[in-house]
Amino acid sequence: MAAAGAALALVLAACAGEGAGGGGGAGAGAEAQDLLVGVAMPTQTSERWIADGNSVKEQLEAAGYQVDLQYAGDDIPTQSQQVDQMITRGADLLIIAAIDGTALSSQLQAAASANIPVIAYDRLIRGSENVDFYVTFDNRQVGVEQGNALLTGLGILNRDGSPGSATGPFNIELFAGSLDDNNTGFFFDGAMSVLQPHIDSGKLVVKSGQTDIEQVAILRWQQETAQKRMEDLLTSSYNDGSRVDGVLSPYDGLSRGIITALQNAGYGTADNPIPVVTGQDAEIASVKLIADGVQNSTIFKDTRKLAAQAVTAAQAFLGGTQPEANDTTTYDNGVKVVPSYLLPIETVYADNIQSALVDTGYWTAEEVASGQAG
Repeated sequence: MAAAGAALALVLAACAGEGAGGGGGAGAGAEAQDLLVGVAMPTQTSERWIADGNSVKEQLEAAGYQVDLQYAGDDIPTQSQQVDQMITRGADLLIIAAIDGTALSSQLQAAASANIPVIAYDRLIRGSENVDFYVTFDNRQVGVEQGNALLTGLGILNRDGSPGSATGPFNIELFAGSLDDNNTGFFFDGAMSVLQPHIDSGKLVVKSGQTDIEQVAILRWQQETAQKRMEDLLTSSYNDGSRVDGVLSPYDGLSRGIITALQNAGYGTADNPIPVVTGQDAEIASVKLIADGVQNSTIFKDTRKLAAQAVTAAQAFLGGTQPEANDTTTYDNGVKVVPSYLLPIETVYADNIQSALVDTGYWTAEEVASGQAG
């Protein structure tokens, strides 16, 4: 198998040809229109990834590059095949948002053999030295802000970070993302850094007892899986008349599944309000839920800026230089610390939807009102 893998890498490198960059990658001295950028995105089931792919493609094309954009339907073999095909076509640079951060080692080796730089997009690719750059948001801070939003919704904290008047105890449940996504650990660890002290003091009670990331993770970030887990938690841990007061959810799609389970169980009335539920990605359906007072909050990560930073890094590599990093210590993929560029985030509540999302042109007022993208 090792010999076959090495042979495949050599074949792919040969198929990639010399390319505009004299080795299929660097591109220095070539015109932008003669350079091909492969963009591998994980799925089209999330509006966030659709927006990312479109934004990266549009900005690269505006800069003059040819673009091969592919979505993998959350299927690892499909993404591996798509990246293989990009290399075979003679891509000069790859931008990859990996489904599984450990599943592309042979493809990355083939890219390195063909002198094709690789930019990991929002999800760190692990276990390979052949990752040249990483563009993302401050993922640990995402988790910190989700934890703070949960505490704020419960009244333990005020929005300015000062202590609130509520003392609890409050029943909460924890959710995490997919374990094959490197960001999942950053989100969860960040959130627990602010929640754990209150769990230890007794202000917060995880009634199910499920506090390890392996217990609370949701494979592939699937909304239906989160809904089923919430239903199971309600049946097993809240069948004694007690109620859930808050839920740590790391992503809006999971949040909507959790909220559906809660509503089906009778939450959402004046006597039994929806618990505080966090989120991430400012998906339009969840933004409407926040505006309607159903979901508590979401973390806004402006993917337009992430796409722009990916394009900036791509232009540097294709011009024969190194892109600027603002973090060279945090993102160790198990083989190397990958130079990274981190972008800021913002917590969105009902009262700042206008300033954070509408005034910036991310969503329109009409889209927020309808809960659907125009």
